[in-house]
Amino acid sequence: MWEQLAAIFSVGLFQNTIRNATPVILAALGGLFTEHAGIMNIGMEGMLLMGAFFAVAFSFMFASASMGVLFAVLVGIAVGLFFALFVVKLKSDEFIIGMTLNTFASGLTIFLLRTVYGQTGTWVTKEIIGLPAIQIPLVKEIPFIGPIISGHSLFVYLSWLLVFAVWIFLYRTPYGFWMRAAGEHPEALETAGVSPVKMKFLASILCGIFCGLAGAHLSLGYLNSFTEGMSASRGFIAFACVIFGMANPPKVFGAARLFGFLQALGIRLQSVGVPSDLTAAVPYLATVLMLVYITVTGISRKRKRAKKAVKQESLSDAVPVDQP
Repeated sequence: MWEQLAAIFSVGLFQNTIRNATPVILAALGGLFTEHAGIMNIGMEGMLLMGAFFAVAFSFMFASASMGVLFAVLVGIAVGLFFALFVVKLKSDEFIIGMTLNTFASGLTIFLLRTVYGQTGTWVTKEIIGLPAIQIPLVKEIPFIGPIISGHSLFVYLSWLLVFAVWIFLYRTPYGFWMRAAGEHPEALETAGVSPVKMKFLASILCGIFCGLAGAHLSLGYLNSFTEGMSASRGFIAFACVIFGMANPPKVFGAARLFGFLQALGIRLQSVGVPSDLTAAVPYLATVLMLVYITVTGISRKRKRAKKAVKQESLSDAVPVDQP
């Protein structure tokens, strides 16, 4: 038994936790902008998938991981503008546009993979240049902790810093205040002379950039290949992390870390004989439980507020009014 536990809770478990959580963290940080701007962006799945594909395509074309990342970001910006055009400017249903974007991304990447590159399923070649692993001096020499923290791609460490950067942007800068106001009080923001539409466009563009980075990490910093549908619902999970974390950057970071841990744990459980079909469902089951928890607690809070309002109203009615 102890040998099985040692095999599960090994250095590899925590290494995979960090790798698996990173694309979800980046996409979820992007989702924070649209969530605060009052946009339900479930199109992050498509943004992430297209970022992953075009990162590989342009890394292959230019033999440069940097060019792959650059074009993944540019594609993310273009998709973000497309999403904002229909949702913000043309007032289309955000759910329908998001699902359309996801379906389009899946079909487009499969079509380009098969027609342009002549590949089916998974595209793997030595000509795809991945992001290099960064070895942190001194830290890598620390037993157990060193191999866990050191040796990851740049995006892993960048995602940790971006959590604080996004928090500062949203809560300590005028643009962050305007973006939150665009979602909560757009009329007041417009009265103050700031366009809510521009803030929503900015939020969608930033979301596209972060999802592009998430996709680039998934295909260049994690696997150095592209597989059809390789986003594997990470965009939806990122959206769930935003809701579960109440659109707060540190809490969203923790929720994404939880997903990464459960996914890595599922992989490690396969080494002790647990069926892969069961272990693969663990992180997605946890995501469903997250949403159920949010729904139940939200209903409970609404009931408490309603009871409190009724109680205050009854108390105000009980107070005698002085007659003139």
